[in-house]
Amino acid sequence: MPVLTFKGKTAVENHHHTVPHHVLELDADRSVLAKGEKPSLDGNLIIEGDNLLALKALLPTHAGRIKCIYIDPPYNTGNEGWVYNDNLTQPQFKEWIGQVVGKEGEDATRHDKWCCMMYPRLQLLRELLREDGAIFISIDDNEIAHLRSISDDIFGAENYVATFIWEKRTTRENRRVFSFNHDYLVCYALVKSQFESSRNLLPLTEEVEARYANPDADKRGPWQSVSLNAQAGHGTPAQFYDIVLPSGRTLPPPTGRCWTVTKPKLEQLVADGRVWFGKDGDGVPRLKLFRSEVEAGLTPHTLWRAAEVGTNDSAKKELIELFDGKDAFETPKPVGLIRRVLSICTDDGDIVLDPTAGSGTTAHAVIDLSHNGDGVRRFVLIQQRAESLDSKSNICDEVTAERVRRLIRGHTRPKRNGDAKQSEKVEGLGGSFSYARLGPPLLGEHKTWGEKPPAFGDLAQYIYFTETSRQLDAKEVNESTGRLGEHAGTSYYLLYTPDPKQSRPLDRNAMEAIAKDKARRKVVYCEKLWLHRDELAAAREQGNDVRPMLLPFQVK
Repeated sequence: MPVLTFKGKTAVENHHHTVPHHVLELDADRSVLAKGEKPSLDGNLIIEGDNLLALKALLPTHAGRIKCIYIDPPYNTGNEGWVYNDNLTQPQFKEWIGQVVGKEGEDATRHDKWCCMMYPRLQLLRELLREDGAIFISIDDNEIAHLRSISDDIFGAENYVATFIWEKRTTRENRRVFSFNHDYLVCYALVKSQFESSRNLLPLTEEVEARYANPDADKRGPWQSVSLNAQAGHGTPAQFYDIVLPSGRTLPPPTGRCWTVTKPKLEQLVADGRVWFGKDGDGVPRLKLFRSEVEAGLTPHTLWRAAEVGTNDSAKKELIELFDGKDAFETPKPVGLIRRVLSICTDDGDIVLDPTAGSGTTAHAVIDLSHNGDGVRRFVLIQQRAESLDSKSNICDEVTAERVRRLIRGHTRPKRNGDAKQSEKVEGLGGSFSYARLGPPLLGEHKTWGEKPPAFGDLAQYIYFTETSRQLDAKEVNESTGRLGEHAGTSYYLLYTPDPKQSRPLDRNAMEAIAKDKARRKVVYCEKLWLHRDELAAAREQGNDVRPMLLPFQVK
């Protein structure tokens, strides 16, 4: 299969493994919590920080748990002013860091930079998906070809699901050669077969319901009629025959057509009252399709009209109304667009991740669905503080989280159908979220603890995940013995204290306690090792197989 190559690919293919693990620090003051609730990583979550680092920080708690990911990355139009800032050490990346990515014809590496930015993020996003989960990526013509290629690399071409076309504007743009009125949403699944079996139908529209307007004497309910003939080239000889109508007239198939069923099947349908011959019994036969026999929804199509999901213009108006007339964000997405994605892909209790949260539309859609009784989903949003390092604004706090606060608590908006200078109160929809920001790297520089050693729980969570690819169950942790839990016949221990004046060694006393563990193997992370290799070998001979790992040097 052809693969995409680009400048820097060999460096970024495994970059997600080398990204340092950061602690997520919770901020109760910026959170919105119910009475008595404490901020945590378990519920709705908004993270302030670089999304590459934040995605790595989410792995110990959220790997394999996300049902739906929506990502709206830079489209790389040349007008967005986005900057490549991933901290790789190779000379070519040092040339790119901090530089605004230029326009076509002005920046020969603009597509390489975009691919290098997306590749490690998509790698981490894949690790966060559930087996029946899917990712939806907004994009336009500038990068859709490259996006498809790197997504085939990462998710596998066999897990490509569909490309949706979204009508983002309804007005004609006369300043260009063509008026570009659409964007795309590219969808990949982690395991396509599992996603397809869990995909939801869309609710029947009023238009579709109205088609079932005909009553039926045998009380099978309303029905609509559908054609019983098809193109002749699609038929077999058994589908070419004359039908005797109730009026007594003989009717051959229409010119160039055949019947969709064989004669015996038609006779069975007629006997069952499933064929309509018109009001006078002399019309071309049509099949009765009863509403009661139709699935409780519509198969999603790939063309999403503005009237169904909204436009860029309606998204702008939604946000301005939420911020009481203030233009708070330049390029929001409409709530209806994300609501459509979530309706197709998620159910009650599922977690939704948006690593490029922007104005917070994804959280808005989640809260809106919950408020309207369509199940309670959870959201995780990631948004960097600002587009540039010298900016004093905080998009995550002042726009992303503030939008969610206003939705939950209520807000004011310009009065509708009245004086535009007047405002009216809009009731809150309820809910809560925790606000977090990226803390320091867990292991500091060059695998040392740095000035602030990590808390026992943070280190335990990270070590257990890197060893097992499973989330640590806090109920299983015994900090006094250091036991974190068991997986696949192996028990994991952490002998560690964040107190710089003390240390927890693996010594004879610790070994005696660990020997009581019935697991076949034990992996023990410890600050010091006071056992000789002969003692470890003797323990293995006695069925106590212990693998010591020195902190912090042997932490992955």
